[in-house]
Amino acid sequence: MSSANKTILVVDDEPDIRQLLQDILEDEGFTVAVAENAFKAREVRLAQKPDLILLDIWMPDEDGISLLKDWLKEDGVCPVIIMSGHGTVETAVEATRLGAYDFLEKPLSMAKLLVTVERALETAQLRRENIGLKRRMDVPVEPIGKSLIMEKLRDQVKRLAQHDARVLLIGEPGAGKETLARFLHHHSPRREGPFVDVGVGTIESSNSAVEFFGRVDGDLVQQGLLEQAHGGTLFLDEVAHMEPETQVRLMSALESNSFSRVGGSELIHVDVRVIASTCRSLEDEVRNGRFRAELYYLLNVVSLRVPCLRDHSEDIPDLLKFYVDYFVSREKLPFRRFPVAVQNFLRNYPWHGNIRELKNLVQRILILGNGEDVELDEVKTAVGDSVVEINPQAAEQPDFYNLPLKEAREHFEKAYLEYHLNKYSGSVARLSSAIGLERTHLYRKLNSLGIRFREKR
Repeated sequence: MSSANKTILVVDDEPDIRQLLQDILEDEGFTVAVAENAFKAREVRLAQKPDLILLDIWMPDEDGISLLKDWLKEDGVCPVIIMSGHGTVETAVEATRLGAYDFLEKPLSMAKLLVTVERALETAQLRRENIGLKRRMDVPVEPIGKSLIMEKLRDQVKRLAQHDARVLLIGEPGAGKETLARFLHHHSPRREGPFVDVGVGTIESSNSAVEFFGRVDGDLVQQGLLEQAHGGTLFLDEVAHMEPETQVRLMSALESNSFSRVGGSELIHVDVRVIASTCRSLEDEVRNGRFRAELYYLLNVVSLRVPCLRDHSEDIPDLLKFYVDYFVSREKLPFRRFPVAVQNFLRNYPWHGNIRELKNLVQRILILGNGEDVELDEVKTAVGDSVVEINPQAAEQPDFYNLPLKEAREHFEKAYLEYHLNKYSGSVARLSSAIGLERTHLYRKLNSLGIRFREKR
């Protein structure tokens, strides 16, 4: 593994050992920070955000085991290698049971040190990649389709990916904005860094600052989304939903590439590329006073319009094939074929829900249908079930039409989610797939609206 851009924190009360380890590790190309006691170690760790920590057990103010226990309470803690004297091997073994990556016995073998450091960093990298794979499970690797529109869009994104400019993706709900953002990240120099996606509308307003900027509570530190995305990409999905106070703080953070955690005074520096998406006109949001003009200009360095599915309907056969293969391999659903007549019908369907609607249709057909070939009548029935004709003149207006927009939206979201949760017998997994909302965001939204989803099972 390359040592470039990797930082190691050495915590030991013996100056000679600190100096020796610093010299050796710097010769190997690592950036090295040092601390002589637990107090300094906490301070340096917060400031430097190391990729790995070499931690001595015995220190004058606080032992390394206590320090390790505190750090392991946090999410995403970097690997910790314990260093122990001859009489503390048993304690070091106990440290590995607690969660330390490994231990090294003093006097240190430099060859074993370097091998252990390399393996610990590789393990941490694999863990991050696995987390990234789990996050990408419901998203195609790249925008699907051979149409001229999609070929041109992919080419634009690949060229744009080589530059670090902020990007605003504009398009209808379900058109594939998140897929395009991931595609851009994958082709950028930041591809080895994290891709952190957040549904802005799902964040509780009272917790918005903590979610984005993190929190300090005594010795415990919660990293926010900006810190989690350090070295990579932060994707703000439907950014128009962002709370006004968070808009101000985010604007300041993007301008200076730094911020303070909630409850903390230390300035945190981050290197993050921001990609935002919206299905609304942010110009209209600015004119109506709902979105800050300064933040809009910061996010809209380059804008890309993501086409709706109606504009590249010739890609529908490829999309059908992709999602059939996806559900067969991932959910073990029975394989079914969409004959040419069915494909032609679907190419002329309006697809108001875009690619997300097509994905949901394929899943429904595979779950409910029989026979290898999909029948045209069952497809017509399936798409008919998903379309509700409403005559706005005849329809009775709901009570929440008379509420302010924010309260009306909460009433609608609660009724909408409760309806679909009942429809899927309380299954949050099926609800997440049906409405196209990532499960973590969905749990947060259900809890914020007071929906008792566990009681509906």
